[in-house]
Amino acid sequence: MSRTTTGTGSADGLHLPHGSTARGPYALDIDPGRAGWTHSSLRIVALEPGGTHTFDSGDSEWLVVPLNGACTVTAGDDVLPLDGRPDVFASVTDFAYVPRDTHTQIASGAGGRFALAGAKCERRLPARYGPAPEVPVEDRGSGDCARRVRNFAAAGTFDCDTLIAVEVVTPGGNWSSYPPHKHDENRPGEETELEEIYYFEIEGTGGFGYQRVSPSREGGADVLAEVRTGDTVLVPDGWHGPSISQPGHDMYYLNVMAGPGEREWRIRFHPDHTEGYR
Repeated sequence: MSRTTTGTGSADGLHLPHGSTARGPYALDIDPGRAGWTHSSLRIVALEPGGTHTFDSGDSEWLVVPLNGACTVTAGDDVLPLDGRPDVFASVTDFAYVPRDTHTQIASGAGGRFALAGAKCERRLPARYGPAPEVPVEDRGSGDCARRVRNFAAAGTFDCDTLIAVEVVTPGGNWSSYPPHKHDENRPGEETELEEIYYFEIEGTGGFGYQRVSPSREGGADVLAEVRTGDTVLVPDGWHGPSISQPGHDMYYLNVMAGPGEREWRIRFHPDHTEGYR
């Protein structure tokens, strides 16, 4: 049977509504055990003014990404101040890379919300600062398929062992993650196997969007979900897209990806949906 969720979803499906994965200090906590896969993780921690959060990175590498607010990341002996941003729609942000096997503290004087995008890895790379001005920003598509991609930790942009992470902002009324595409097989030169997490925020009160994942194989992932701020969709396999934003409400999503093969984003587009794409 396909792994399916429709409508508002459920915590035991692939659409995880806001609050359904809260655990301990985290407003959202998705690890490989909870997702049912082997590599990708995402956590979100909210800090009050003057608040701190500590964690051990274990067998994973992590990116600390401010969703709103500033913080200082202390990873072992490395101190990495982050200017952050007012919110995810305002701009790109600076970020911090935390190696595996590292004790880390996040401290925020004014408070804020911070995403921790993670992936199991083998190499222990150095802790590093990712400056906002160095984040490549790509305008992808046109017309009602136009969206803006912030490739802050794309493969070939920022060095990680296995982790890939990007942000996408889709104007209200537009489609993104389109044409539907997949990356659930290792096909040299054509496709890489990557587990993917979509974390959503919608601009404005009451805003929503829709996310589709359709099966690429018998019994594969099958999702049609209404998504709101704080929701997450897991993509273990399948054709994913489109992501559709409500008119008048821009849509943001953070994509976190990792897999067992080379750190490359190689995808296959759905053959039935490429004609007429702009």
